[in-house]
This record gives sequence, structure tokens and C-alpha cells, in this order.
Amino acid sequence: MAKLLITILFMVSFSGMAATDEINVFMAGDSTMSIKQVKAFPETGWGMPFSIFFDESVTVINRAKNGRSTRTFISEGLWESITSELKEGDYVVIQFGHNDQSKKKVDRYTSPEQYTENLMNFITQVRAKKAHPLLMTPVTRRYFDEAGNIKQTHPIYSDLVRDVAAKTKVDFIDMDSVTREYFQAMGDENSCLRYMQLEANVHPNYPKGVDDNTHFNELGAREVAQLVLAQMRKINHPLVNKLRVPDPKHLK
Repeated sequence: MAKLLITILFMVSFSGMAATDEINVFMAGDSTMSIKQVKAFPETGWGMPFSIFFDESVTVINRAKNGRSTRTFISEGLWESITSELKEGDYVVIQFGHNDQSKKKVDRYTSPEQYTENLMNFITQVRAKKAHPLLMTPVTRRYFDEAGNIKQTHPIYSDLVRDVAAKTKVDFIDMDSVTREYFQAMGDENSCLRYMQLEANVHPNYPKGVDDNTHFNELGAREVAQLVLAQMRKINHPLVNKLRVPDPKHLK
């Protein structure tokens, strides 16, 4: 009987340890990060390929949603859906800006002051749960000038994210700069192949074609996710220690 009790206690203890080792990575952002429905393909948020980078101890929960700014992410309860589930040791990837800066879209526009406050609150609330925020500037849009230089498409809002990162000393990746440099080196013609650029009648989802320099296709999303991972390695982010183990045949 004593041996049975010891065995049960050991199993309960072991299962508790296993549960503690499990990590959730929540993703808070907009359409450039979000999961896409089949009707939107080949449009792909970079959070989709990013989610398969990790081993079985990590669960990526992508709450990013099309058209959301920091303000609407809060008002619609999406942020609360993260904080209510957040536990000690979890991570939250935070990337907004595309919709916050859209003055013409009053349903989502967020003033620079409110944007800053929202980001500060996100970081404070994640830390209050003893979880870990990872803050990012928004990924670049793809607009080249006549000289062949890609334009800065988030000048005010990316600077605000950088300021928040400096003030809070949060883990930070400047994805605006990283993606702009990446697509600049690639040039206008080749970078076009990474965004939602389709001629008419080549894809059933877009019979009239599409000319979109904000959203990625499958290739662009995967490459941006890989850029995120490369930057995580540079800052020695703890999640890098949770990457999936490659198939042995891929090591040959």
C-alpha cells in the first residue's frame, strides 16, 4: 500500500512538472500576423508559419485579427481574451501600427498618444501576470520611390514603439527596419513576389486580380517569420531554446 501511494505521488508530481514546462505564446496584432481563412489564400499572416517553429512544449495561440488597432483590439475584448488565459512563464508577441495610423479609417484609428499608452499598458499587464512581452514595430509596406528606395511607411508609429521599448526595457525587435532592409536588398521586382500581387484570372479567390503591398503571400509570410526567428536568435530570446528538433535526415 505504501509503495502504491509513493508511486501515485510521484506520478502526480511528475505530471505537475510537465504542465509547468508547457508554454503558451500568444500573438496580438493585425492582419499581417493573423491566421487567414481559405477564401483569403494565398494571403498569409506571418504568425502562421511562425507557429510551427517550436517543439511540443510550446503552443502558439494566434489572436491577431484583420483590421485591428491597439484600440479596437482592446475594445473588442481580444486583449482580455489573452490576459485572462495568460499564466506565469507565457509569452505575448505584440505588433500593431498598420491600423492605428489609418486616419481615414476612424473606426480603427488610434492617436499617437493613445497608441503609446496602449502599448505601455499591454507590457505592464503581461508583466503583472509574470509573463514575458515581446514588442515589435509593424512590418513594412512595399512602396518604392522613383529612385528605387523602399519608403518608410510607419515613421511616427514605429518611432513610438521604439520609444516604448527603450522606456520599458522590454524584449524588442524592430521589424519595420528589418523587413524594409530585407525587401530593399531584394528590389521592387523580386519583393513583389512576396506580397499579394496577382494578375486577373490566375487564382480562383481573386478573379479580378489584386494589387496589395501590405499583406504577404505564403512565401513572404514564411520569409518574414524566418526574419523574426533570426532576430530572436540575435537577442538571445529564451524561446530559441524551444525550437523543434529537426528530422535527422535534414542534418545530413
